[in-house]
Formats: sequence, structure tokens, C-alpha cells
Amino acid sequence: MRTLLFLTMLFIMNPASAACNSSLLDQNFRKLAGTEYVNLCESYGGKVLLVVNTASKCGYTPQYEGLEQLYEKYQQHGLIVLGFPSNDFMGQEPGTEEEIRDFCHLTYDVKFPMFEKTQVKKEHAHPFFVQLAELSGTYPTWNFQKYLIGRDGKLIAHFSPHTKPLDPSVVTAIEQALHQ
Repeated sequence: MRTLLFLTMLFIMNPASAACNSSLLDQNFRKLAGTEYVNLCESYGGKVLLVVNTASKCGYTPQYEGLEQLYEKYQQHGLIVLGFPSNDFMGQEPGTEEEIRDFCHLTYDVKFPMFEKTQVKKEHAHPFFVQLAELSGTYPTWNFQKYLIGRDGKLIAHFSPHTKPLDPSVVTAIEQALHQ
């Protein structure tokens, strides 16, 4: 009986376990320009996640710099930025995955995890973005839509593409999530 109680308490107190009970994070994605698949729950459960659909040829593309700054500043505290390149908005991510990877690394020194090109618009959205839209009330309206997910795997907030990564509303929401 004590063992069962101990295991129950361990599960309740472990944010990664709680996050893995969330169907939102039970998704597999291939790493950008690679062959390795990652399960978001197994790899990032218990972390605060900032999910962003990205594009290399968009007026908002310089947001990569702010996203990388957030990742560098808060990674040690449990924030992971997850980038999902998408060609859904006026063909602004036309390159191959290798070209996207090289562009992100060489132009913005992106170190946060990037994944395969992913459809995010309502008509053909990947199930992950369908769930994000259902929870937030909005599909990505353009490149660089941001979704903040807590350590428990639940959506906390979403930010429009024109909200820059270092905007006080984004930073405050991240800092609050990291302290929960």
C-alpha cells in the first residue's frame, strides 16, 4: 500500500508525467532535415514549450532572433522553443528542409529544436495544430503564431504573429509558466 501511495505521489509531483497524460503532446515529428522522429511528450514533457510556425521568407522572419534569445535565456529554467516551418502562407517557406535548416543556422544561429515542414492552416492542419487551434480558439493566421504550453501539457496562452517574441506579454507569460 505504501509503495502504491509513493508511486502515485511521484506521478502527481512529476510534471513530465502529467504532461504525458496530455494528448496534445502525444505527437511524433521528424527533426528538420533528418530521419529521427521525436515524441513531444517523451522529449519535452515537464518543460514549458513555446510552439511557433515559422517561415524563412516572411516579414516576420527576423523573429527568429528573438525566439533564439528566449531559448538561450530561459532554456536552463525549462523553456523549449519548438519551430515548425510551414509553407502555408503565400509560399513563404519554399525551400527544402536542408535549405531551411542552413538558413536558420547561418542567418539567425538557431539552436532551438526545429521540425519537419508542417501544415498549420485549418484546411490541412497537422493534428497537433488542430488541437492547438481547438484549445486557443485560433489556427495560425500567418507565420510566427505562438502557442505557450505549460509543464503540465496544457495550453496557457497564444500570441499573434505580429507579437514579437521579446514582447513583455510573451516574456511575462513565459516567466510565470516557468515558476509554476
